[in-house]
Parts: sequence; structure tokens; C-alpha cells
Amino acid sequence: MADTEHYLSDSEIHPIDIVENLIKNRSWDFDRVGDDQIAMMVEGKWRTYSVNLAWSTYDETLRLISSFDLDPPKEKLPELFEALNLANDDCWTGGFSYWKDHKMMVFRYGLVLSGGAIVSVDQIDHLLHMAATTCERYYPAFQLACWGDQTPSSAMDVAIAEAYGHA
Repeated sequence: MADTEHYLSDSEIHPIDIVENLIKNRSWDFDRVGDDQIAMMVEGKWRTYSVNLAWSTYDETLRLISSFDLDPPKEKLPELFEALNLANDDCWTGGFSYWKDHKMMVFRYGLVLSGGAIVSVDQIDHLLHMAATTCERYYPAFQLACWGDQTPSSAMDVAIAEAYGHA
């Protein structure tokens, strides 16, 4: 059971309230943008990622967006898009897209909670961990594809696989 589970006894609690309780317990900085949205910065090894979670009652979906600035040279956009396709082929959950107008790389994931399903603290914890590790894993590959004069497939070779188990 997660360390914040005891705060969350009401089965009708709003998904963003659960996120807020979890990140408060960790003493992370955040901004409650509205009733249905929360934003935070997550420090990674390569950079700081902007993470936003939003709840859509209509779609019954908790949407996560993790983003970071990326402004590749115009002539390198085809390599970036090829690298994006390779990364997305490798991602089982979520996917990357490049928002050219905003010069931003985005990792998106939607957790569907249809039929009255309730999100758990463990699910949100996993969601935040997965977003951070996925961005950390592919960030160097995107950099190499855009600035390292490597082919997208060779740039993907540096995507660090998440380690399982203990040494």
C-alpha cells in the first residue's frame, strides 16, 4: 500500500486531489491550475520536465503530459520525426509528439477510468515514474538525432533501458 493511502479513504475523491495529496506528501512543488488540472516540475538527470495532469469527466480520462523544450535545426526535422516513430514503436504506454509551433517535445499518456473506475495512489505513482523515466530514456536519442550527426536508428541505440531487479 502506498504511503499516502491513508489520506484517501473516500472512494469519490477527485483524481487530481489524489495527485495533489501524493505530491504534497513528497514535498514537490506544484501548481493546482484548476479543479481538474495540476502542474509540476520534475527534475531529471538530463533536464527538468514540465508535467501536467488533467482530468476529463466527459472522457473519464486522466491525461498526463510531460514536456521539454526542443528546437532542432529545421533541416533536422525529418530525423527527429523518424526518431519519434522509432521511440513510439518501442513505447508500450504513451507516446511522443513534437509540437513544432511551441518548440516542445511532449510525452502523452491517457489513463481511462470509464464506468466509475477509481484511480489509485499506486497507479498515479507509477504514471509519474513512467513519464519521467520514459522522457529520460529517449531525451539523449532525440538530442543525437538532431545535433549529433547520427542516424535516428543509431541515436535510438543510446536510449537507456530501464533496469529491472537489483545488482
